[in-house]
Amino acid sequence: MLQKRLETPLGPVTAMSDGLSLNGLWFTNQKYYGSTLPRLTVMGDRPVFVQVQTWLTDYFAGKQPAINFPVKPEGTPFRQAVWQELQQIPYGEVRTYGELAASVGDRLGHFVGAQAIGGAVGHNPISLVIPCHRVVAGDGDLTGYAGGLERKQNLLRLEGSLKTDAFRVNFEGK
Repeated sequence: MLQKRLETPLGPVTAMSDGLSLNGLWFTNQKYYGSTLPRLTVMGDRPVFVQVQTWLTDYFAGKQPAINFPVKPEGTPFRQAVWQELQQIPYGEVRTYGELAASVGDRLGHFVGAQAIGGAVGHNPISLVIPCHRVVAGDGDLTGYAGGLERKQNLLRLEGSLKTDAFRVNFEGK
């Protein structure tokens, strides 16, 4: 596995790749940073890192860039299902944990609780590209972003889904 530090307006991120796919993308100080990084990774460069940096530059310029590189997060089948559902949330829109639980439950064919969804969302190993920042609490609180609530606010504002007083921010992590 290879890793490379990339820059964003919200701080540096570490990207991880198997050489072909993006396997991880974490803000430097985020919760669960490097959760799927193997103990032995080397700093390196691969075309996927150039593609991810271009995507990040376009994203933070307010564009809606297509993901034109392979994305391959590692996790349990349940987490994979949640992360696949996250990728269905369009740019500029949000979903609640409850709505996400209903969608994943439909996909899996059984009830899924919002709390279980929250755990999978929080452990998303590919921030930004798999848009876990687009999930909000049912009561309007912005909670549960491993990259930090201030970053979540900035990302939603960038995408146009955070209007003045549209959501309440719970900085206590509720």
